[in-house]
This record gives sequence, structure tokens and C-alpha cells, in this order.
Amino acid sequence: MMRCAALRPRWRKPATASTYLTCCMSVHASIKPLEWESAFFGRRCALLELKGDSVLDAARLNDWDLVQVKVMAQQSAELDALSALGFRLVEGEADCVLGIAAVERPAGIRIARVEHIPQLRHAAAELFTYSRFRSPWFAVGDSGRFYAQWIENAVRGTFDHQCLLAVDEKGAMQGFVSLRELPDGTGRIGLLAVLPESQGLGIGQRLMNAANDWCRARRLTRLHVATQLGNLSALRLYLRCGGVIERTAYWLYREI
Repeated sequence: MMRCAALRPRWRKPATASTYLTCCMSVHASIKPLEWESAFFGRRCALLELKGDSVLDAARLNDWDLVQVKVMAQQSAELDALSALGFRLVEGEADCVLGIAAVERPAGIRIARVEHIPQLRHAAAELFTYSRFRSPWFAVGDSGRFYAQWIENAVRGTFDHQCLLAVDEKGAMQGFVSLRELPDGTGRIGLLAVLPESQGLGIGQRLMNAANDWCRARRLTRLHVATQLGNLSALRLYLRCGGVIERTAYWLYREI
């Protein structure tokens, strides 16, 4: 895993004590415990939030097994400072936004029910193996386990509010999308996936249309969706559906 500093060629020298102090003093942030993730993964996890007027006390980083931080791509000074504090690049992320169109309700879409949970969990565990919850930051298998729990929670209306299925004419599952309504009157896709045997059949487009219809029925104004910068097929789908890249960011981790 390369260092975040590798993103910026001008960063030449290793961090000395004075550099460390200078960088630390330039980071205004607070540390938020991630209680659910800590319990789920069995390690002390926290999120570094780059906001507020408080200067980061670097010693507090050592209170956690893993500290995560999401940095906007244009925050070059923060990227340099966090690199000097021992944070490492994990992955890039693109956040897209789509308008809500008045389109015909797509066929072959069903609301996921409790009886679909076993199949959904298995599919999510197989499809979401390479994420920011992957090895070496987490144990092998943790990424799939995390997203299996995510999609089950969506079916039960926990965190994401609903899960929709794409099915064929016989009712067999082809893909799924989870959605939640945000307080600002917009919607967000949590997970979207097409089963391997159904790829290349336009299922992703159908799921996006279903997400649009879900938002329209609730009078939501926009639809947000994020994906890894390296997931070009997902990015192409969102842009083809009328999405615009709203922001890009990097996830960095520091562990002890």
C-alpha cells in the first residue's frame, strides 16, 4: 500500500520531529468513535473529522486501533499533514449526483423481503470483497461480511430504508439496490450490484431507473451515489444515466 505522500511528487523528505509538529498543528479535526464498526470488526475504530476550530492532538490517535479519515481531493495541505502523521492511502472515491426524471416505472423490480435475506447476504459477500474494509486493514473476509450485514439491514429498514430487487421473468434475482432518504430531501444509493450471471443484460440501468422511481415517489429532488475511483464500470453507468461527478475524495487510514 503506497503512502498518501506518493500522491504529491514534491513530498521528498521523511517526516522529522519538527515537520511532524508543524503538520500536526495545521490539522483542525476531531475524533469520532465508530461504535458500530468497533463492535462489528472487534477493534477500536474511529473517524477523524476535518472540521471545527480544535487543533488535532496527535497523541490521541494512539488511543485507537484504526483511525479513518475522508479527505477531499483538493485538500492538498491536509493530505500532506495526514501523511506526516502516519496516515496511508486506502482508496479514492467519486460522489455522483443525478436529477430525478419523470420516467416510466421499470418492469421486473420487486421490494426485497425477509425471505430474500439469505440470497442477498451470499451475493453481497461474494461481490463486495474489494473495498476499503479489505485486508491488510481488516481481516480476510471482513469486507464481504460487512456488506452482507449492510444489505440485510437495508431489507429490515435499518440505516438504508429499503432494498429493491431486479428479477427475471421467472422471478430469479438478477441484482439489487439499497436506498435511503436523507434529511435534506434527497436520496442516496447504498449498495448496487448485478449478479455475475446477469451482467451485460442492462440490469444496472434497470436498477438505476428503479432508484429514480423510488426517489420520485417520495418527492425527493436528487439522487446521490458514491463509488471507488477505480470502479470504471460503475462510473460509466452513473454518467450514462445522467449523473455528474460532484466531488472526489481519498480515504486514508492510520493504525497501530
